[in-house]
Formats: sequence, C-alpha cells, structure tokens
Amino acid sequence: MTAQHTVPDSPPQGVPGSPTAGRLRAEDVTLAYDERVITRGLSVVIPDAEFTVIVGPNACGKSTLLRALARMMPPRQGSVLLDGQLISGYPSKEVARRLGLLPQSSTAPDGITVADLVARGRYPHQRLLRQWSRTDEQIVLQSMRSTGVDALALRAVDELSGGQRQRVWLAMALAQETPILLLDEPTTFLDIAHQYEMLDLCADLHADHGRTLVAVLHDLNQACRYATHLLVMKDGAVVAQGPPREIVTAELVEDVFTLACRVIDDPETGTPMVIPLARRPR
Repeated sequence: MTAQHTVPDSPPQGVPGSPTAGRLRAEDVTLAYDERVITRGLSVVIPDAEFTVIVGPNACGKSTLLRALARMMPPRQGSVLLDGQLISGYPSKEVARRLGLLPQSSTAPDGITVADLVARGRYPHQRLLRQWSRTDEQIVLQSMRSTGVDALALRAVDELSGGQRQRVWLAMALAQETPILLLDEPTTFLDIAHQYEMLDLCADLHADHGRTLVAVLHDLNQACRYATHLLVMKDGAVVAQGPPREIVTAELVEDVFTLACRVIDDPETGTPMVIPLARRPR
C-alpha cells in the first residue's frame, strides 16, 4: 500500500477573502517548467461546495495551478493536499474517486462511441470483486441525460461537433461521480452559444448536486456570472478572491488586466459586468 502522510491544518497565507478550510488546497507551492518559475510560495484553499473560477491575464499561472491541484504537475516546493493528506501519496485510482479533471483538450480513441467513452468514467470504481453493475449502467445513462448526449450514445465521438464532444467529456466526468471537479478552460474552441451551454451545465452540476467545481476561464464576464467564488491571479500570485459582487471593481480590472473599464450590474443576473471604455477618436 502506498504510504500517506497527514499534514496538520494551517491557516493559508492569502489575500482577504481567502477561505480557511477546504478538501483541496495548495500550501506554499512553487511551480516551474524547467528554469521558468510560474508561481512561488503560493497558497490557495478551494472552498468546498462552491463554483470557483480562476481568472487572470495570459501566462499568470491559472492552468499551471489547476494542473498542480489535479496532481498532473508536482510542485518544486510546497504541498498540494487532498482531504488533509499529500495528494502525491494517494494511489491514482483513489485520487480519481475523489477528484475529476476535464482538461483543456482531450483526445478520444479512434472510433469509440459516446456511451463507451462515458462509461470509462466508472473505471475508478471498479475493483477485483466489484466489476460492472447495473448501478454503473444507470449512472452512465443519467450522466448522458444530464449533459444532453444520450441521443448520441451510439455515435462515434470523432464524428461529433466541438460542442457535442465537450458535453461528452463532461458526461464522462459526471459518471466518475467525484465530489470535486476541475475544468481547464472548458469553453475553449466553442462558439458563444455552446460556451454558455457548457457553463450552464457546470452551474447546474454545482447547484443541483453540491459538487465543488474549479474552472479556469478567460472571459471575465462569464466568470462573474457563473462563479460563486472568484480567484484572481496576476504574475503567479492570487491578488483577490471572494464572491464576484464583493471583489470585482474597475480598479481591480485595470490593475490585473491593464484594461480601462466601467463595472456595472449585469441586467440579467445582477453580477458584475465589465464594460471596456471606448477608444478616443483619432
């Protein structure tokens, strides 16, 4: 059995609004690609049962942090903890029962059908004495229904549109039935209608099932509309976090994104909406 080490809880060193408890957290992590350091001494707590969205300018460390939280990138220094233990100490299958990941780009095996791909989400729950069951079958079917791909069950995944494929991958993540789901830019390559469709599905998953979601998004207005907890990064550090209504200001947007703007209430949701200032006439 793989050894596991329990790390005592300690208060995160963060900005105002930092949560103090959560099943998934990073403590004093330094993340780097070879000699290029992306984050140094970063501490983040992912609040339980919230829809956390990570935003920030390009190359600020958003996806790098998500990769570390998903155990895809070991920290150069510091620790990533899942349920109070080093995530690196868990067997892979145990991590997959607790934490799911929808990566930025996924490639399905040639010719695999939608139903077969979604069924792979049940793999972490298979054991020597517990193989495929009627319960697994029902979970796969419900996951496809929840994401609207049940009518595509017998279609080959590589025949589908980009929006359909994203929903299939989300269905597989749902079938995995993890309490925590990480999504790295889930709207990439989707047109605007399918972007909102995907985010609506994520919001329903959080609201209806109480799961902890963590997503990286580029669109700040989408992040403000869907996040219950916003985490703003700049230069590898968290500079603000909390409910979007409490932290998103024109000053914050200009400081982080170097964008002069106004922040108004979204007429549909009441959440912050960023309006860039008009360019001066030449």
